[in-house]
Amino acid sequence: MADGKVACKHLVLVHGACIGGWTYFKVATRLRSAGYRVTALDLGASGVDPRPLRVVPTFRDYTAPLLGLLGSLPPGEKVVLVGHSLGGINVALAAELFPDKIAAAVFLCAFMPDHTSRPSHVLEKFIEGKWLDWMDTEFKPQDAEGKLPTSMLFGPQIAQERLMQLCSPEDVTLAGSLLRVSSMFVEDLQKQQPFTEGRYGSVWKVYVVVNQDLAIPEGFQRWMIGNSPVDEVKEIDAADHLVMLSRPDELARCLADIAESYA
Repeated sequence: MADGKVACKHLVLVHGACIGGWTYFKVATRLRSAGYRVTALDLGASGVDPRPLRVVPTFRDYTAPLLGLLGSLPPGEKVVLVGHSLGGINVALAAELFPDKIAAAVFLCAFMPDHTSRPSHVLEKFIEGKWLDWMDTEFKPQDAEGKLPTSMLFGPQIAQERLMQLCSPEDVTLAGSLLRVSSMFVEDLQKQQPFTEGRYGSVWKVYVVVNQDLAIPEGFQRWMIGNSPVDEVKEIDAADHLVMLSRPDELARCLADIAESYA
């Protein structure tokens, strides 16, 4: 059983687009068994959050469950905040608004903005660079006026061949039944000002490179690290984009090491 020092370390796990906190079920179980406190929350219109995407019109609305959690922490309490995929932008927004609540921001094969460009910059570079063949992903306007962000939903082909190519067939089946319509919120993020060096830039940052990721390939992960250097880079081998499902033991050890170093 872990001692009290470990038990007081709190990791908050943030999911990516179209999925939910459920993706961390294997990793959360391992970390809790080691004595860590773990919160794997659902962002707006995600996971078990009952709201449809249309009532979550902005990226800040989408991030509200995370912001509410951080705002409710007792004075002096800090968390290790982990963002996967699009969740890296949620982590960056949280770090901008609550830098004193974050012991370390961890970007897990995630989009990682800098503090000089608008938050949409890394997403635009990813799309313009054609880093991903979107295959059967569905992109649709939510309204005729274009006031709401474009929706997206991963199809079964991209899930199996680009997101989860190293996952078990059971995990692929599970994900297929739980995927939800989401958005990259590019239109909204284009309207936002850059995150600041004094707030987002002041938080300790760790990037976890996943080298067999076919959704956000290693080359783009390393471009983001070069674009916005971090305090530490870790690597997980032989894992796909859904690393928390394909390599849960390795990821749990990696996150525990980060918690021990920064929390």
